[in-house]
Amino acid sequence: MAEKTAEMTANDTDRATYRTISAVWRIEQPRLITGLSRMLRDVPLAEELTQDALVAALEHWPQTGVPEKPGAWLMATAKRRALDHLRRVRMLARKHEMVARELEEEQQAMPDLDSALDDEFGDELLRLIFTACHPLLSREGRVALALRMICGLTTEEIARAFLLPAATIAQRIVRAKRTLSESGLGYETPRREELSERLSSVLEVVYLIFNEGYTAARGEEWLRPQLCNEALRIGRVLATVAPLEPETHGLLALMELNASRTMARTDAAGEPILLLDQNRALWDRLQIRRGMQALGRARELRGADGFYALQAALVACHAEAATADDTDWSRIAALYARLSARVPSPVIELNRAVAVSMVEGPQAGLAIVDRLADEPALKTYHLLPNVRGDLLFKLGRYDEARAAFEAAAGLAGNKREQDFLKRRAAEAADAAKPWLSNQP
Repeated sequence: MAEKTAEMTANDTDRATYRTISAVWRIEQPRLITGLSRMLRDVPLAEELTQDALVAALEHWPQTGVPEKPGAWLMATAKRRALDHLRRVRMLARKHEMVARELEEEQQAMPDLDSALDDEFGDELLRLIFTACHPLLSREGRVALALRMICGLTTEEIARAFLLPAATIAQRIVRAKRTLSESGLGYETPRREELSERLSSVLEVVYLIFNEGYTAARGEEWLRPQLCNEALRIGRVLATVAPLEPETHGLLALMELNASRTMARTDAAGEPILLLDQNRALWDRLQIRRGMQALGRARELRGADGFYALQAALVACHAEAATADDTDWSRIAALYARLSARVPSPVIELNRAVAVSMVEGPQAGLAIVDRLADEPALKTYHLLPNVRGDLLFKLGRYDEARAAFEAAAGLAGNKREQDFLKRRAAEAADAAKPWLSNQP
């Protein structure tokens, strides 16, 4: 019995260590790739060596324990791998000897990767995102590559953002990495005249990072605040790098306004609280003011109809409403119609259905949702049956609502969302019982 207890304790310790490694890795991976890319001038090689550092942690930490500074341990290990590689291949001897000497010196004192920024970006991670968004790569490939290698999102999380199979995203990443390696582009900072042609892809990367933080695709928690904060930080830098581009301000406004609701979006247990049920006293008024200022700047630059500015205007409607009952749903429905006309998307139409239901009633919203039922992109999108279930519930069609909520729970990848949708299904089942008891 004692041996079995000891074995269980050891297994529990190992599991805890592996969970810690996973958490640390999600935080440190972008910083590791960024630092090594700057030193090696080779993004794919930097990713490979970063993966080697993860393998080393998986091998050593369960035996030795998690180090006091796990990020520094991973960086030091990755740098040693880089130095070993440079010594082994001996390519371009003079250049690599110089880099190797730099690595040896830096191993004695870990550098602050946020310092020593020497170009107009003033931000190492943003510089690397611009590098990954090289026009030689396809738009889809450059965004997927940046999200996977630099920002640390998993292939499944990226696939969820694009509403595509994970295998498709994996192929895009492989092709983009191969192109980047074979082209010899390596690590570069784009010149001022090259910024504009890369900016739309960079904005998309930042937008998707924020979205994953705002509503996590996988895992135990509904929110990933660190991703939201990182996207906001980069967005603020972008607004200074490209101050005359209205969509930089539109995206910043969208993120600021959405992030202002963070404190009200979950209860003490971490369970989701829907928008109309949130305590608006918890909304960050300073962040709302910053978002409104950024939206105003986008409009001054004649960008009111931009993809991000229109979404920011939608969120602003909620921010300007003192209570849920004060929400201008007619304006929201009109803004969704403008957004859908600019960027046709079944997801935008699904959101428009919610706004239309608030103005014209749930039957009008359901008509839009039912037209989306055969959209290939929404086949595995859990919010489609979720919205349908909510509208059916409001119409008193409780048994159909229960089935829709159960379908949504089966598609959701995030545990908090799964639990929430199961509760909605149970609520619909309970509501159906009195109706069933009155049937002959």
